[in-house]
Amino acid sequence: MRPPSPLPAGPAPQDQETVPPVPPAGPDRSVLVGIGLMCLAVTAFSMLDATAKWLSPQVGVVMVVWARYVTHLLLSLAVFNPWTVPGLMRTSRPGLQILRSTLMLAITVLNFTALLYLQLDQTVSLMFSSPFFVALFAGPLLGEWIGARRWAAILVGFTGIILVVRPGAGGIHPAALLCLAGAACYALYAIITRMLAATDKSATTLFYSALVGSIAASLPLPFAWHLPETPLAAIALVALGVFGGFGHFMLILAHNRAPAARLAPFVYTQIISMVALGWLFFGQVPSGWTLAGAAVVIGSGIYLLFLEHRERRVKPTEVR
Repeated sequence: MRPPSPLPAGPAPQDQETVPPVPPAGPDRSVLVGIGLMCLAVTAFSMLDATAKWLSPQVGVVMVVWARYVTHLLLSLAVFNPWTVPGLMRTSRPGLQILRSTLMLAITVLNFTALLYLQLDQTVSLMFSSPFFVALFAGPLLGEWIGARRWAAILVGFTGIILVVRPGAGGIHPAALLCLAGAACYALYAIITRMLAATDKSATTLFYSALVGSIAASLPLPFAWHLPETPLAAIALVALGVFGGFGHFMLILAHNRAPAARLAPFVYTQIISMVALGWLFFGQVPSGWTLAGAAVVIGSGIYLLFLEHRERRVKPTEVR
C-alpha cells in the first residue's frame, strides 16, 4: 500500500504539478514466481517419497537412502564445489553442520521406513506437525518462548494428528510414530538451519548436508547391498537423487524471489500431490479421518505462521 501523500487536501497549488493517483499494486511478479517454484519443490519431494515407497520393498531402505544422498551429492558437485564456490567447506560451526546433516539423514530414514507401511497422504499429514515441534523447541533453544495463542494452536494441531492416527480405534500402523519422530527431527533441523544462517553460506550448508549424508549412508551399505533387478528399478535409484536435488534447488530459487513468510503456507500444497500420486501409482484413497486430520493440522500450522509473521512485523524482538 502506498503511503498517504504529504500534500494537503484540496486543489494543488499553481506552481506544482498534480500527481495522478497510482492504483494499488498487484502481487509482485517475483513473489508469484517464488510461489510457483515452491510448489514445484514440494511436488518434487512428493515424487521422491513415491519413488522411495515403490523401490524400498525391492532393494531395501538402506539402498534407497544411499542412492538418494550419493546421487544428490554428485549432482550438487556440478554446481556447488570448492572450485566454483571458494571457501565452500569453510564453516565457523562444524559441530552444528554435522548435527544438522545427521538430523536430515535421520528424517530421510524415518520417513522412508514409515512409507513401507503407510499411505503417502498419511505420512505427509503427520510430517506437517513439524511447525508445532518448532514452536515447542524454539523456547529452550532460541529463547523464543510461546504464549497462550500459540499453545492453543499447538493443542488444536495435535488434535488433528490424533484424527489421522486414531490410536486405539483401529487406526493406522504404529509406523506413524516414525513420522512423528521425523517431524520432531525436522523441527530441530529447521532451528539449527536458522542458527547456521547467521554465520555460514547457504551453499556451505547444502554441501555439508549432501556430503555427511552420503558418508553416513555408505557405512551400512556392505551389509545391505542389493542390486536392482530390473532396469526400471535402476532408473528409479538415480531418480531419487534427481528429485531430491531438483526439489532443494527449486527451494533455494523460491527463497531468492520471495520472503519465507509468503512461501511457507504453500508447503501445504504437497498434500495435493501426495494424494494424487498415492491414488495414481498405489491405488490409495485417503480416508475421511486422514483428510479431516490433515485439514486441522494445516489450519493450525498456517495460524502459527500467521502469528510469527505478524509479530516479526510489529515487534521483531518479542515472541508472544
